[in-house]
Parts: sequence; structure tokens; C-alpha cells
Amino acid sequence: MAEITQSQVESALRDYIEPTLETDLVSADCVKDIRIDGAQVNVQVELGFPAEIYGQELADALGQRIQALEGVAEAHVKVSSRIVPHTVQRGVPLLKGVKNIIAVASGKGGVGKSTTAVNLALALTAEGATTGILDADIYGPSQPRMLGIEGQPRSPDGTHIEPMVGYGVQSMSIGYLVDQETPMVWRGPMVTQALQQLLNDTLWKDLDYLVVDMPPGTGDIQLTLAQKVPVSGAVIVTTPQDIALQDARKGLKMFEKVNVSILGIVENMGIHICSNCGHEEHIFGEGGGTRIAEQYGISLLGSLPLDRRIQHQTDSGRPTVVAEPESQSAAIYRTMARRIGARLSRQAKDYSNKFPNIVVEDT
Repeated sequence: MAEITQSQVESALRDYIEPTLETDLVSADCVKDIRIDGAQVNVQVELGFPAEIYGQELADALGQRIQALEGVAEAHVKVSSRIVPHTVQRGVPLLKGVKNIIAVASGKGGVGKSTTAVNLALALTAEGATTGILDADIYGPSQPRMLGIEGQPRSPDGTHIEPMVGYGVQSMSIGYLVDQETPMVWRGPMVTQALQQLLNDTLWKDLDYLVVDMPPGTGDIQLTLAQKVPVSGAVIVTTPQDIALQDARKGLKMFEKVNVSILGIVENMGIHICSNCGHEEHIFGEGGGTRIAEQYGISLLGSLPLDRRIQHQTDSGRPTVVAEPESQSAAIYRTMARRIGARLSRQAKDYSNKFPNIVVEDT
């Protein structure tokens, strides 16, 4: 029987392009250990993104490739995840208790940004990440209803507030603090200050990701938030129609101006499938998300159908990822969440907390 070498195992792993990272795991520095004991091969893979559900599928695919090598009788692949902080805008300090902030934005309202944000947060949680969501839309908060959470947050010290929790996701919104019928008749500076308080005064508990559901548009409020909130990356939500794509481009440019990387584009309402006859129709146009992604050299994270169940589920306080976890739409959300985490994992890491604090004292 031929003796197995480490280089043979590495070569087999290099031949497998991991679809989420879009590269092989050896080049991505995800293969942490290869041990060969006679005809048995043990491999440890550590991903930089959550993959609790997907991990077994990946382990099986890699195991099959290794076991196909001549001389291998058994192949055991263990897949784990370790999520670390990544760099943000220069001069903006990281938020205590939060490793990474992901801004979910749109150039205009009505494209399904909040629905996308809550389902992405739930999908990250389903894959094993500790996740939170901040409802940054002060004028039109929707996350309390989408998460099915009622009541007000508790303050342990009169200054800070505990996040509300729904389906394992920590959340904060102005909607928890005011009556639903009360309009927020505030000018821009007041809104910005309120949002910063919600962000900084919430006692976030060891979050791997904080998803920020940004207000729609690209005005002064959005730009100020993009400059003062330590954002690791941004996701732009759009529909395929030309007017939405035009506004999505403005959102892209806004984040580029403040040096926030774009993790990708989410195309919402890409196709309508008739619930009676199954006829497929591109009501809002076709291929818009792909065009804008290619134009700016960024990734199309996924395309979601125009499905009334998604709207009904979020309105009833049970978003798709928890209401129908086995559905095609839930699978799309989980795939997009992994892609977001994977793209973030390829960015530069933040080592600021590794440096010692130097204190000069008189003696």
C-alpha cells in the first residue's frame, strides 16, 4: 500500500474550491492541521465565518476527496469556526462587546432592506454566531414587530440598557422605548444622537456580528452614521428595477467615501412565482443585481423571489428563517449570511485590543 504524504492531502484539498469563500481552503489558510496515521487521515479546518449547519456538508465533501487518494482507508475532517474582529474606518473605535458591525443599507425605501436585515441576523445565528441587530431607522422602526418582541428593555444602572432578545438575536430599537403610534418629529442631529445612544449604551453581550438596519437613503444622517459607527462591512439591498439600482449606486458610493468595504449586493424581489399556476415573471426587471455587481466588481450575495410568505412571516413576527427553516427562501438567506461572513473573514483583522496600554506616571 502506498504511503500517504501531507503534500498529497494538501493537493486534494487545493483542488476543492469552497463555494462560499470562492477559493480553496489551503490558500485561505483554513486548514490548520493534517495528521496521517498509516491509512487514516485526520484534517482540522477552521473557518472564519459561522457554519454550524453547513460545516458537516463541507466536511463530507472534503472527506470524499481525501478518501479517493490511493492508500487512504479512512478520512476524518473536522470543521470549526472562529470569528474575530476586522478592521473598520480609520479613527473610529470599536464597540465594546461587538466584534464586527455589518451595515445593511439601501439607496431608497421599499426594497425589503429591513426584512433582509432581520433574516440575515437570524441566519447568522442559525449557523452558530452570536448575533445582534440594531434598528437604526429612528423614523420608522420595524424590528420589534418583525422579531415579535413586546415590552421595554431593562436598565441595570439607569444609564445603560439591556438588549431585547428574540429567537436568540439581541436587538435594540427606538421602537422599544416609545409608543408605536408616536411619530419621531426630530431633526437630523437629534436622530443621530439618539442612534449613537442606542448603539453605545446597549449592553451588547459578546456579539460576533451586529447587523445594523440602516435608514433608507444617503442623506446627512446616513453619512454621519457611516462615519461614526465602526462598520466592518456593508451590504446593499436593491430590487432589479432601474430606479432602485440607481439609488443603490448612491449607497455604494457613500460607503466608499468613508472607506467601508462593500461585502456584496442582495437582489430582492428578483422573480415572482405565481402561487396558483407556478408561472415565473420578472415583475421589476431582470438581472439588475448582477449588472451592478459586475459594474463595481463586487459580489452578488444572492437573489430572493417576490414571495408574499416572506412579507406575511415578518409582519407576523416570525421571519422566514425561523418560520420555515427548510424553505428555499430560508436556504438563500443562510447562504447569503455565510457569504457575508466569508467575505468579511478575508479582510484585514483588527489587532487593536492586542496592544498594551502605556501609562506614564510621576514617581
